[in-house]
Amino acid sequence: MTATPHPTPETGGRGGRGGGPMKVDPRDRAQLEIAPVPLRRVTALFRGFARPIGIVTAIIVATSVISMAQPFLVREVVDVAIPQQDVRLLLLAVGGMLAVAATTQLLGVVQTWMSTGVGQRVMHRLRTDLFAHLQRQSLGFFTRTRAGEVQSRLTNDINGMQGVITTTATSIASNLTTAVATSVAMVALSWRLSLLSLLVIPPAVWMTRRVALIRREVTARQQARRADLNVQIEEGLSVSGVRLSKTLGAGRRHAERFSTTSEELVDLELRSQLAGRWRMATMQVIFSAIPALIYLVAGLPATSGGMTIGTLIAFTTLQAGIFRPLMGLLNVGAQWVSSMALFSRVFEYLDLVPDVAAPVAPVSLDPQQVRGEVRLEDVSFRYAADAPLALDSVSAVVPAGGSLALVGHTGSGKSTLASLVARLHDPTSGRVTVDGVDLRDLDPEVLVRIVGVVSQETYLVHASIRENLLLAAPDAGEVDLWRALGAAQVADLVASLPEGLDTVVGARGHRFSGGEQQRIAIARTILRDPRVLVLDEATSALDNDTERAVQKALDELVRGRTTITIAHRLSTVESADEIAVLDHGRVVERGSHEELLATGGRFAALAGTAVLGSQVTGAGVTGSDGARTAYATV
Repeated sequence: MTATPHPTPETGGRGGRGGGPMKVDPRDRAQLEIAPVPLRRVTALFRGFARPIGIVTAIIVATSVISMAQPFLVREVVDVAIPQQDVRLLLLAVGGMLAVAATTQLLGVVQTWMSTGVGQRVMHRLRTDLFAHLQRQSLGFFTRTRAGEVQSRLTNDINGMQGVITTTATSIASNLTTAVATSVAMVALSWRLSLLSLLVIPPAVWMTRRVALIRREVTARQQARRADLNVQIEEGLSVSGVRLSKTLGAGRRHAERFSTTSEELVDLELRSQLAGRWRMATMQVIFSAIPALIYLVAGLPATSGGMTIGTLIAFTTLQAGIFRPLMGLLNVGAQWVSSMALFSRVFEYLDLVPDVAAPVAPVSLDPQQVRGEVRLEDVSFRYAADAPLALDSVSAVVPAGGSLALVGHTGSGKSTLASLVARLHDPTSGRVTVDGVDLRDLDPEVLVRIVGVVSQETYLVHASIRENLLLAAPDAGEVDLWRALGAAQVADLVASLPEGLDTVVGARGHRFSGGEQQRIAIARTILRDPRVLVLDEATSALDNDTERAVQKALDELVRGRTTITIAHRLSTVESADEIAVLDHGRVVERGSHEELLATGGRFAALAGTAVLGSQVTGAGVTGSDGARTAYATV
């Protein structure tokens, strides 16, 4: 699936200008062929809003009918009140004009308020439903989906649908009633001039569409260049982009590329403004000819039919006003396809079945009563149907309060195995249990209270330290927060900050070093107080001194809890009750640290890659105290 941002209908569709005719976009047709939208599903969104929709429809019709009184009042003023000096009629007619204007404007405000209210409530419900549904998708969904796709569906498409509901639907109804009412009024004033309008209006409408379509092609290219400009701004001025630019010395190249794109926009804007100028000039001549022909017909004795000046003024007013609603009605087909494509894209995501689905009838399990025994029973896993097995028939038991360390080369399946324990994925075959209960039978809200994860990829939201910590325990008090920070060896740092817990961490935590971010994340997990811990390179971003301090805190945290650890450093895994060595998704060795060293197998080879007293990249490092710290190569 790919994301293509949809403009709102107010802009006249992709590449259009407000008021210009729309052309059906082939991408919209393709989207509807892939995921057609039943009309009943769209109308179901408005269930419960029948009364306000009925009122809005009535207001639209009333506004169109009332506004038709204006030209007839003008005729009375010009033909009767002024020539006959009838002051009473003049005052009534002028008062009627003011009343018509005030009434239609008041009705317009009420219509906008009600239609926008309905649209906003429907979009709020749809937006929140989609957000909640996407959060239930598995991690695999987000790794498969192109970056920006989810955001596009949730923002651009939803916003476009809001325009459909609040603007397009009402404009179609308004244009239809206005065109019908105006046509009826024109015929009532003069059927002869109405026939003349039928001959002149079609070529004027056709010419207008031609000019707009010419501009559309240029404007579509403008939109593409503006999209490129936005991408360059995002890539060049984000925190990560600026860092990359400065470290690679690419600032000048980025500026030159930005300048080139901006110059292309200047050229396209000139072409857009000049496009179809001769057609526009021809159209203006036609527009000028319409009232001239009407005056000619009205002035000739053979065709005037005794037409009064007031009737002529009223008719020309109506004739000038019918062009806009006719153009709006000509856009209905394209608007319909564009609108249905928006609904299709959103419904397509709402219909996604989560790879890791919540159970229909979850097993009741009190997180406070969980002992924490973890079992992997003949677990196999592959990331896609045609992908090789990432895990192959893995079985293991971690007793309640026990610890299992996972080591192995890159791609051996360590992180995959840990992700199954946190139920970021479900096994392709086999099962993972806690206290004998299959994780697939647990409510997700219960599972996250049982299993806590600290990974090597620390993520802090762009908020304060306090808000980041409260994500794990919304009801935690000040004392709890400081206790967790103290256990993670980061309380002194936070206390030294001018704003303390209310310090904003910055985008993705960039205000703090990698080690500081990791310790805040560890404090967040400490607050969760889970019975089962998954430590996936939890200390990988820390220097030796900080690692020792955090490891001490983790040693206190894991006491009495079931722990599954993935780590580079031998010192991190040597105290585990059992160590499992993985290779290409299979457990090739298991046992305690001493047992595995004694057998002289794969683990012993990994542990022996460190060279005493030397700096070996990826194999070993000498700590500040001169003691060797060995790595189990990942």
